Amino acid sequence: MVTQLKDFATSAVAVVEPETPALVVAQLMRRHHIGALVVVDAQEKTRPVGIVTDRDLVLELVAEELDPTVFTAGDIMSVDLVLADPEMDAMDAVQLMRTHRLRRLVIADAEGRLVGIVSLEDVLELLTHELADLAASLAGARDREIDQRG
Repeated sequence: MVTQLKDFATSAVAVVEPETPALVVAQLMRRHHIGALVVVDAQEKTRPVGIVTDRDLVLELVAEELDPTVFTAGDIMSVDLVLADPEMDAMDAVQLMRTHRLRRLVIADAEGRLVGIVSLEDVLELLTHELADLAASLAGARDREIDQRG
């Protein structure tokens, strides 16, 4: 399987700026039915500087009983971004996710501009399709042999 991230990653990425209130972050996640928003630089709106997840909201704010209108995406985001190249092979992305214990990879081009995001679920869906195709080809090979050899 040689599938690059650009072939199956989500290219329409929901973003916020660091000063976006955490309450707005949560509302955007709910509105778009997503679990993470990429935080982009306020001036260079295409350069990712962090990621904020639903888990960040729960662990950093809700569990601590902090006011989500006071804190911002910049206060609770993860800043140790692991960026992936859009040309990266899917299996290399799996290894990168495993190495860094991530559920999502932010994808940036050579200039550092945001071009997509890929989640563990996206990778699992891709692998499921690949395995189904492999199983179908194995069954086809068996059927071909039966037809040829009787």
